[in-house]
Amino acid sequence: SPVNCGKRHSVTKFMMRILLGSGTKQSREQGMLTMKEEQIARVVVHEAFELHREFGPGLLENVYEILLEFRLRGMGLQVERQKSISLTLDGIEVKDAFRVDLLVEQHVVLELKSLERLAPVHFKQVLTYLKVLDLPLGLLVNFGAPMFKQGVHRVVNNYRTAVGQLGQEGRVSRKDAK
Repeated sequence: SPVNCGKRHSVTKFMMRILLGSGTKQSREQGMLTMKEEQIARVVVHEAFELHREFGPGLLENVYEILLEFRLRGMGLQVERQKSISLTLDGIEVKDAFRVDLLVEQHVVLELKSLERLAPVHFKQVLTYLKVLDLPLGLLVNFGAPMFKQGVHRVVNNYRTAVGQLGQEGRVSRKDAK
C-alpha cells in the first residue's frame, strides 16, 4: 500500500524495503558502511531537509525530533525515539547511561540539535554513541543552522566492535562484545 509522504511523493513500503536492502556480514565486520546504512542516511537527510525547508531554524529540538520520527515512520522505517541505553562494565550496571534521539532501523543513530552553532563535543557525543552501540554511522543534524547543508554532518565509526553490541533491552555489556 502506498505511503503518503505529503506533497512531495508517494512510495510503497515494499519499495522502501527493496531500496534499503541489507548489507553483508563481511562488510559490517570490515567496518564499511553497507547499502542499508547509506540508503537510510539518504532517506533521513531528505526528510530532515524537507523539515528545515518547511519550518526553518528556530523550533525546539524535540519538535524537529517528533516530526522527523513521524516522517520516517511514514516512509516505512522502524524508528525508536529517545532510546534509553544502559551499560554494564565489569559487573557494574549504569542504567540509562544515555539516550539516543532517534535510532533508525537499528542501524543509524540520529543526534538532533537546534543550536546557533555546534561544538566539537557534539561530534564526540555521536562518535561515542556509535562506539558503545557498535554501529557504523550516525548523523548529527543541527536544525538551528541558517542553511540545512551547514547543519547536517555524517559521523562514521572506524572503531567497530571495540566495546559492545546493543542488546534487545537497550543494554550494552562488555561480555556481549564480539
